[in-house]
Amino acid sequence: MATRTPSLLRSVALPAEHGGWGFTLEPILLGLALAPSTAGLGVGVMGLFAFLAHHPIKLALSDLRRGHRYPRTLLALKVGGVYVLLSALGLALALQSAEAPFLLPLFLGLPMAFLKVGLDAAGRGRSFVGEMAGALGAATLAPAAVLAGGGSPEWATGSWLVLALRSLVSIRYARAAVRRARGLPVSLASMAATALLGTLLAVLFAALGWIPWLGAAAIAALAVYALVMLRRPPIPAKKVGWGQMFWGWATVLLVAAGYWLGL
Repeated sequence: MATRTPSLLRSVALPAEHGGWGFTLEPILLGLALAPSTAGLGVGVMGLFAFLAHHPIKLALSDLRRGHRYPRTLLALKVGGVYVLLSALGLALALQSAEAPFLLPLFLGLPMAFLKVGLDAAGRGRSFVGEMAGALGAATLAPAAVLAGGGSPEWATGSWLVLALRSLVSIRYARAAVRRARGLPVSLASMAATALLGTLLAVLFAALGWIPWLGAAAIAALAVYALVMLRRPPIPAKKVGWGQMFWGWATVLLVAAGYWLGL
């Protein structure tokens, strides 16, 4: 029993969606890099624990909807409640110390969050639409943190645009790469179209001054990487995840450097 309890707690408290960690932490780090502040940190705490709360609450509601109470059910409700409380404390910190209004991006992200929750409830949270909805909703943490820290509205908007393009290309590639690892067919034409669309939009946004050119370069490099990797032998899903983590951090660093250096 003593060996099972930590395992049960871990399975309830920590989500298995490894990609979700990246799509949550990247906007938090980008927002803090563009406008470091206590309020931005509060936004990050709010977003991180909101992400963590999703998993145990989903487990508990799934059990209750089926009319069952497993050992994990009450534990999941308790863990989810703690996460919700910590998320609320993060929001309170942000509201108390914010240098400017910052709630608009979060409100604009709510439809994406609701869509993700609805698809999860229907068992379709791992669909392309479900994964994109979760990533786009989480990406609003970046502009919220920038605004809360008194940063430029232009930088706030640009941070979301780059993360949205990164999500589009990354999610399409990761899904295709995992399918190949499982021996399933994939559409290279669809991936190529997504890579081209992401690159063209990144270049357009950079030309308009909405994102830095280094941000556009990060998206273009990710698109090329995706196309090259899908023409090579399949790799295990774990390696796909590590690769996506690398590109996520690289995008954050390049976008932050691009804004601060004017590149």
